[in-house]
Amino acid sequence: MSTHHQADKTPTPRYKPYKGAAGGWGALISVTQHWLGSDNALKNLRMMLKTNQNGGFDCPGCAWGDSPESGMVKFCENGAKAVNWEATKRRVDPAFFARYSVSSLMEQSDYWLEYQGRLTEPMTYDAETDRYKPISWDNAFALIAKHLKNLPSPNMAEFYTSGRASNEAAYLYQLFVRAYGTNNFPDCSNMCHEASGVALSQSVGVGKGTVTFEDFEHADAIFVLGQNPGTNHPRMLEPLREAVQRGAQVVCVNPLKERGLERFQHPQHPVEMLTNGDRPTTS
Repeated sequence: MSTHHQADKTPTPRYKPYKGAAGGWGALISVTQHWLGSDNALKNLRMMLKTNQNGGFDCPGCAWGDSPESGMVKFCENGAKAVNWEATKRRVDPAFFARYSVSSLMEQSDYWLEYQGRLTEPMTYDAETDRYKPISWDNAFALIAKHLKNLPSPNMAEFYTSGRASNEAAYLYQLFVRAYGTNNFPDCSNMCHEASGVALSQSVGVGKGTVTFEDFEHADAIFVLGQNPGTNHPRMLEPLREAVQRGAQVVCVNPLKERGLERFQHPQHPVEMLTNGDRPTTS
C-alpha cells in the first residue's frame, strides 16, 4: 500500500459505544478503582465521607453548590477522583526526575503524569541536563525573590490562582502579592468563564449564577443551554431528574448529545441499581 493510501486510511475509533444510562454501576466501579488505586484507601475513604458535608470540605472537582441537607455520600464520580488524587500516597521524588528527562515527560499523557503522585520538595529546571533537580525551600524562595526584584514593575508579573486552593491558602497568596505591589491575579475563571461572565453581566447584571437549590425544587421549567452536567457537574443530574419526576419541563439545547442529559441511574438508589433501572433527566 502506498504512503498516500496509508495516510488516508480511516483510523480505528478508540472509544466503545455505550448504551447504558449515566451513573450506575460504571460510576460506582470507577470510584472504587480510583479509591483503591490511591494507595491510601482507608484515609481517603474517611476524606470522601467528609466531602461537601457540614464541618467537612468543599469538593475540588467542580463548583456545584452544597445543599443544607446532609447525607452520607455527597460526591460524584468526578469528585471522588479529584479527592483521591489530591490525597494520594504516591510520591514523585528526586529519583523519579533523575530517571525521566523533561522532554520524555512531555511525551506522556496527562493521566500518566498525574498517576505518578505528588511532589516531595521544590524542584528547579536544569537546562544542561534537561531534568528537574531538587532545591531547598530557602533557595527556592531566594530564586523567586530574585526574579521578582529584577522586574521593572510589579505589574509585569502575573500570579495565577486556582479554584482548587483552600480559602486560607488563597488569602495568604493574595496578601503576599498585594504587599509586593500588584493585584494582577488571573485565575482559572478567566480561562473557563470569561465569556459566560461577560454575557451574564449584560443579561442579568452579575457574572455568576443567581439560583439556589430551592429554585430547582420549585421551578416549572429549567433550561440547560450548552452545558454538559454529566461531564462537568454530575451532581446536577439528581435535581434535574427530580424536576422531571414532579412534572417540571427540563429543556436541553446542546450540540453534543450527552447521555447525562438523557437518563441517569442513581448509584445511591439500591432498587434502581439492582434492577438496572434509570430515570430521564430532560423532558
